Amino acid sequence: MGRTRTIARRGFLIGSAAIAGGVAFGVWRHATPYANPLLRDLPEGAAALTPYVRITDRAITLITPRADVGQGAVSVQAMLIAEELDVDPAQVETEFGPPDRAYWNTALASEAVPFRATDRGWLAETARDVMGAPMKFLGMQITGGSTTVPDGWEKLRRAGAAARETLKEAAARAHGVARDTLRTEGGAVLLPDGTRLSYQSLAAAAAGIDPVTDVPLRDPAQWRLVGTPMRRVDIVAKSTGRQAYGIDEDQPGLLHAAIRLNPAQGATLLSYDAAQAEGMRGVTRIVEVPGGVGVIADNTWRAMQAAQAIACDWAPAPSPAGMEEHWQALSDSFAPDLQDSRLRDAGDAEAALAGGADVEVDYRAPYLAHAPLEPLNATVRYTPERTDIWTGTQVPRFVQKNAAAITGQDSGDVHVHVRVAGGSFGHRLEDEVVRHATRLAMAVPGRPVKLTYRREEDMGREFPRQIAMARGRGRVAGGRVAAFDLGIAMPSVLSSQMGRQAIPAPGPDLQIVAGAWDQPFAIPDYRVTGYRAPELAPISSWRSVGASTNGFFHDCLLDELIHAAGADPLEERLRLCDHAPSRAVLEAVGEMSGWGGAMGTGEGRGVAFCLSFGVPCAQVVEVRQTGEGLRIARVFVAAEVGRVVDPVNFEAQMQGGVIWGLGHAMHGEMTYAGGAAEQRNFDTFRAMRLNECPEIMVRGLENGEKVRGIGEPPVPPAAPALANAIFAATGQRLREMPFGRAVTFAG
Repeated sequence: MGRTRTIARRGFLIGSAAIAGGVAFGVWRHATPYANPLLRDLPEGAAALTPYVRITDRAITLITPRADVGQGAVSVQAMLIAEELDVDPAQVETEFGPPDRAYWNTALASEAVPFRATDRGWLAETARDVMGAPMKFLGMQITGGSTTVPDGWEKLRRAGAAARETLKEAAARAHGVARDTLRTEGGAVLLPDGTRLSYQSLAAAAAGIDPVTDVPLRDPAQWRLVGTPMRRVDIVAKSTGRQAYGIDEDQPGLLHAAIRLNPAQGATLLSYDAAQAEGMRGVTRIVEVPGGVGVIADNTWRAMQAAQAIACDWAPAPSPAGMEEHWQALSDSFAPDLQDSRLRDAGDAEAALAGGADVEVDYRAPYLAHAPLEPLNATVRYTPERTDIWTGTQVPRFVQKNAAAITGQDSGDVHVHVRVAGGSFGHRLEDEVVRHATRLAMAVPGRPVKLTYRREEDMGREFPRQIAMARGRGRVAGGRVAAFDLGIAMPSVLSSQMGRQAIPAPGPDLQIVAGAWDQPFAIPDYRVTGYRAPELAPISSWRSVGASTNGFFHDCLLDELIHAAGADPLEERLRLCDHAPSRAVLEAVGEMSGWGGAMGTGEGRGVAFCLSFGVPCAQVVEVRQTGEGLRIARVFVAAEVGRVVDPVNFEAQMQGGVIWGLGHAMHGEMTYAGGAAEQRNFDTFRAMRLNECPEIMVRGLENGEKVRGIGEPPVPPAAPALANAIFAATGQRLREMPFGRAVTFAG
């Protein structure tokens, strides 16, 4: 059964477990390894899932525990395991695995310490290691923060290597040869005489021996997959319309549900009259839930129609009713007693600016919806003995814990089956839909209930991106930027988000200043201060979180100061940059775009830089004026990620991040009236359209010491690069998003 052996390098423990007809392999961090999470409650003859690799006489299954919300997480995790296991990703099956502490996210620790990503000193590295302990203790099985690749880079390859060598050992013993005379290829062990033994045929024998654990990872020169263009494992299914998402879930006896919630997030339902809905065709149950009421029916359309027929008396919003009050709350937050952090305070900015500033400006960034194409949904079947949940989620352990609290069951009796999600951008870090679906399912024990939000319900009940405001000032001298002082006010994303999970978020919220305080520039007098605004509308993580607003604030202030100094925007950034990999990124984007080359009349070129999630990313945007308005012509983007694991997916993520950042900078905002969101569908919440999309050129650099993720870093520089380009083309400075309020974009 379960065995572990210690290996010397970095204190990892690798174990194997015998299962019915096969063997499984996993990797855990030292020192108290978690038990194999999937050897519980197995029916007779079933194969058990264990961390990362399961091999039976039928199949090779790779466990990819990070959620796939369209970013290619399943493919990249499978690739990392397959690299050392010596299998082709096309040969294997993949599963998300169950919610379990064994799948905690190691890389989350990097964003939880008050050290710049460029700080590789002993204290900073020790703090990151120490912070990994609570991540493991709490079992933070979370997909987010561009951590899928950094988290799995070593642990997934080690799992594949351990499995490979143990299978070779099983073959060596069975055939009386030394293990080092064997090799592997394409899911098989090759004997010295060329005989091929499939991994499946060796699974039972491998289950009966001690695992081989002291296995060095292969030299990059031996890699077959990492760094080469790969076809994603889901590309055929998605290209042919056969990919199943959470919303496609079908179970025997399935009922359907819809919900009507107070349009004001956080407000309650005072009373309701469901008489009309109860008499509508197909309606099975009317169930009150926190903040609203749900309808169970025989199909989704009838459930939604009945929910809209319920007359509801709503309590007023607990947050300010309109946007004027939200903005005023932020403006009032620039006060000493609301200072949350001052992590960057080089020189003496106060003294440097005592005589006045050359630039003094305010910036604003609005609330933004996540707006994935697949509306929130969850299917739940409840019985007094167990509860099963099928949904796309980035937080399966939170889903399990919260459903158990509702049903009164032990968490082990709540079984979460993670599904592919049709987009997220942070939306599926919340689990309100599962909580509601669980309550609805408890009204019809034994019958699965699929709750699907109407688009208007989904978007109207958003936990959006934070609203934020910045006040910046600075001084120039001798054609150079000399002093830089930026204050940022926003509510705490972590307190709002973690508060809904009953997890305290003590101390300063680093997201208030992320993407601003930690930039690699050596300005003589350089200060960044974060101010914690009071909680307004409930908010959540949105793609690139604090850096999504702060990249705009920081870089636009820097650009305004560079202009005031009369310096070249790229050359002055390069002069100020004190981090070699970041300089290389700026140099790369300058070379890609032909920076300094002539532009035509009515054309402009803007550069921006932001280091977020450990990734330096620079962009150059080119715009031109047309008779229909401004058009974005081309975008050049370069980023340093340490290692480009899959060039195809890397390019897609970079381009997608640019489109996401530009589209929201142009058009995106959520506004509140009477405490309720006014944008409730895509007709009022605009994204970038196909005819607005520019040509996007991408370059990935591999000079960094650590392997990083790329899902979020392209977002923060997009808005400032566009704003700076518009200034270059028109002379108009844009200091508030969306830019479409001030300029017209060609459509």
